Amino acid sequence: MHTSVRPIHLWALLLIAVSLMTAGCLQDRPQDGPVSVPEETSPIQTHYSPGEITRLSEAAEETANASLNAIAEIPPEKRTFETTVLAFDRVMADYSDAVAPLTLMGYVYPDAGIAAEGMACEESTSAFKTAVFTRRDLYDALRGQTPHTPEEARLYDMTIRDFEKNGLNLPDDRLAKVREMRTELSGLEIRYAANLNNDNTTLECTADELAGIPPAAMAAFSQTPQGTYIVTMKYPDFIAVMTYADNVETRTRMYEASSNRQAEANTALLEEAIVLRQKIARELGYATWADYQTDGRMAGNTSTVMGFLTSLQAPLKGKYDDEMEDLLILKKSLDPAATAVDPWDITYLQEKQKTQEYAYDEEEVREYFPLDTVLHGLFETYGTLFDIKFSEVGDAQVWSPDVRLYAVTDRADNETIGYLYLDLYPRDGKYGHFCAAPLVGGRLKDGTYATPVVAILGNFNRPEGERPSLLSMYEIETLFHETGHAMHHLLTTAPYGSLSGFNVAFDFVETPSQTLEEWAWDPEVLESASGHYTNASRKIPADLRDRVIAARNVGTGTFYTRHLLADSLEDMRFHTATGPINVTEVWYQTCEDVTGTRPPAGTHQPASFEHLMGGYDAGYYGYLWSKVYALDIVDEFKEDGMTNRTLGMTFRDEVLSRGNMEDGMVLLENFLGREPGVEALYRHIGINNSKA
Repeated sequence: MHTSVRPIHLWALLLIAVSLMTAGCLQDRPQDGPVSVPEETSPIQTHYSPGEITRLSEAAEETANASLNAIAEIPPEKRTFETTVLAFDRVMADYSDAVAPLTLMGYVYPDAGIAAEGMACEESTSAFKTAVFTRRDLYDALRGQTPHTPEEARLYDMTIRDFEKNGLNLPDDRLAKVREMRTELSGLEIRYAANLNNDNTTLECTADELAGIPPAAMAAFSQTPQGTYIVTMKYPDFIAVMTYADNVETRTRMYEASSNRQAEANTALLEEAIVLRQKIARELGYATWADYQTDGRMAGNTSTVMGFLTSLQAPLKGKYDDEMEDLLILKKSLDPAATAVDPWDITYLQEKQKTQEYAYDEEEVREYFPLDTVLHGLFETYGTLFDIKFSEVGDAQVWSPDVRLYAVTDRADNETIGYLYLDLYPRDGKYGHFCAAPLVGGRLKDGTYATPVVAILGNFNRPEGERPSLLSMYEIETLFHETGHAMHHLLTTAPYGSLSGFNVAFDFVETPSQTLEEWAWDPEVLESASGHYTNASRKIPADLRDRVIAARNVGTGTFYTRHLLADSLEDMRFHTATGPINVTEVWYQTCEDVTGTRPPAGTHQPASFEHLMGGYDAGYYGYLWSKVYALDIVDEFKEDGMTNRTLGMTFRDEVLSRGNMEDGMVLLENFLGREPGVEALYRHIGINNSKA
């Protein structure tokens, strides 16, 4: 499932992403020609000595506090919009630019001690921002200032809203209570994330128990001296077992082990966080945490979100039931005694279904999609759409040999408009999924526009010997998705740091990424991103390409029902509760309500539902909500051509570059020329409109 954002805890670990490889392992590196960045002008600092992250974090906070104190101390009669609101935005943007790279290191740095400093920095950063937005003296200094332009009015409204949503309308004693609870909440969230980052759950399996898994995937497993295999819960290992292992007991063990990662510790942390969120919401005048979170978003309120999810439930359930019937028939052909499809069967059977109905298997397709070749095709596609180019930076300063850095340049004037780090392979202690993390924001600064920087984190299979990292279609889509987030961040022209890039309403943030992931399924784009790993000139055959695209329909009802609708309802049920809850039981009941079956007893999915402790609490619905808008945008491109630069530049100018300078609906209507609707989503899933 794609992930994405929050300032690395992440109002922008845009929950999903991708990872790369070392210089010596790569074949044809995708680039327009190498450029170099001297160490002293590297986009961010990437190497740290023990204690350095802590010192830098403390220094950034000290500098910011001094500047904020200066704003608060301006006599009322001497305050201006420039010296208060604009100055506040600059101070907070400077602070974010200073600490975002430090917090990233908590998720990626190879040295465990320094990574721990990064996680601690994230916790102190969250506490600092809570303290700032609960300072009455700052609120009083900013409130009542007069904007001079529509842009300044937008900044003023959004800034004051941030203060007021943090309790500045409360008396001091209650405000102090909110501040204390928010700091405590941040600590719970960071401990939950650290537990998963450091989780080392593995299975030990014999070769017979792993029968059916392709040799390339088997080669990636480590082995014991006795010849058994060690399988981790990292994405490449998990997906290999769940997709290909013929032994049902092996798949069952893998499913249960993954579903029980950090079960005891993280279940308790999540339940504690939910109760704490309830208390914060009540102090702030909201009935539930969901009411608090949705206030100011596109949905506007909890009832709108629940109405949206409920409207999808029956149409999706029909599609889901049809797919489960087909999978049960297939399972019975393999096991005549079968009476039901179990969760650990679904991915395995869907792969069998693709093979039977479309006459190919995923391993055959992977051979045409080496990571570097896909990157080249992706860069060419986005380069055409947005009139930009990507050039790899030679001798870049990076935090791990796996990491690569690209300069993104505007073709119109050859000016560098941003930097993109790619960290795309799993390693111990690293963030375990896919995401995009903003490191430096775009904004007007000292008379020029600051150069934004973003990182994409991922977990693709590492190269093995002469065989490069080969991507599945899901992984290709993920790469396009996360780079879509990166485009949103890098192509921004918003003048203010707090409103640039993907600092947008949370239920709009996935719109650009879910739009651009659709390019992975365009026939011409897919062909351009292909090239057999033994001979790059061998593109994927047109017939195979078309069968791959057609096979995308396999499991769409299951995906949207189980992974989006059920998870969204689970999230909303957690955060519309008004007292302590058993999150595992709520998850069981939600799955039963949505799919008709309960998850296996003894599994604890909420303990590893990272989104809910990483910024998507009462916000996971945003994936489905944004998908509606994304597919409407894609339909416009399908009419005019998926690589139509004119339309691509309109999308860049009207949506990607604008950040949060206008409401998301305004941006959509400006681009579409009309209000978006849900019909494109139903067409995409294959649901007849009459069922909607």
